[in-house]
Amino acid sequence: MDLKKMNVPMDTVTRDMVRLSEDTENVYETVMVIAKRANQIGQELKHDLEKKLQEFTSAGDNLEEVFENREQIEISRYYEHLPKPALIATAEYEQDKLYHRMPGAAPTND
Repeated sequence: MDLKKMNVPMDTVTRDMVRLSEDTENVYETVMVIAKRANQIGQELKHDLEKKLQEFTSAGDNLEEVFENREQIEISRYYEHLPKPALIATAEYEQDKLYHRMPGAAPTND
């Protein structure tokens, strides 16, 4: 997922939930879909960050030996400045990049 190429606002904006939920015809279902996707994005970002930061850990580290690593700080700053997962998920939903279906619902032939 290339977050720099996505057009995601960095701040929250008020959204018209009725217009946003035209797809599902249910505001609560729309919020649930966006929330589940936000959780997935959050887990992906956390996993990526942990994987990148794990390169900097060593088996012999203790409190006296910990020092500031410039690359580690830059990686952390990069992830801090990314948009929040809820904003990314909402942007994906608005741009029709999010596929969702209700379990047990009959498939529709559109």
